[in-house]
Amino acid sequence: MVDPVPAATILLLRDNPTADADCEVFMVVRHHQIDFASGALVFPGGRIDDGDSEVTAHCDGAEGLDAFEIAMRVGAIREAFEESGVLLARPVGEQAMISAERCLELTPYRDQLNQGDLSLKSFLEQQNLQLACDVLTPFAHWITPDMMPKRFDTHFYVTRVPESQVAEHDGTESVDSVWISADDALAGAKDGRYTVIFPTRLNIELLADSGSTTNQVIDASATRDIVPVLPVTEKREDGTYICIPANAGYRVSEEKMERGA
Repeated sequence: MVDPVPAATILLLRDNPTADADCEVFMVVRHHQIDFASGALVFPGGRIDDGDSEVTAHCDGAEGLDAFEIAMRVGAIREAFEESGVLLARPVGEQAMISAERCLELTPYRDQLNQGDLSLKSFLEQQNLQLACDVLTPFAHWITPDMMPKRFDTHFYVTRVPESQVAEHDGTESVDSVWISADDALAGAKDGRYTVIFPTRLNIELLADSGSTTNQVIDASATRDIVPVLPVTEKREDGTYICIPANAGYRVSEEKMERGA
């Protein structure tokens, strides 16, 4: 059995600019050559880097969190920057997030961080920035099943995109992106417009059930008990089922797997 690799995923939210309700989430389409969820519509995220544990001094909101949780939040912010260009950070000593203009100036560093040519610690020190770990709210926790060749222990977070910052896919790990409501994403998965894997679909459903505005979703997440989800399979007379804890808060706790899935 392969040990799961620590990972973090982030749900970047904004309120629909053309409607009074239905907040939207930023999602990317994985490159077809990526060896996990290739071609699928997913939330930005990825594995935790060693450097994510080395920047506690450059984090706002680290008080009261253990080293593992800080690394998860740092990884979520770093991955969001690398994959979407959104940077949840503040100039040292300031309360406001960096401006869209400043964020755009930092765009060239996305690839350097992703390729490991620049450490996150050096980046933050050079740019005089603090990561805004305090704006992340835990949303979910999923662990890849035992039988999979690649396994991840993934913590999901939800946050509001800083005003005026622009999210855009990186063109490398992800080849397309969209701001989309949970209902539209689910409809697209059902009619075949989007490829959405089981964990993503259930978390989109959870997003839909958490409220129609960004504030409602964040508030609901802040009060929800986060139950770790390790899917297991059960063979029954009528087929094989994938099962998750019934108390995890999702619409379903078991689902019959399609033949060949």
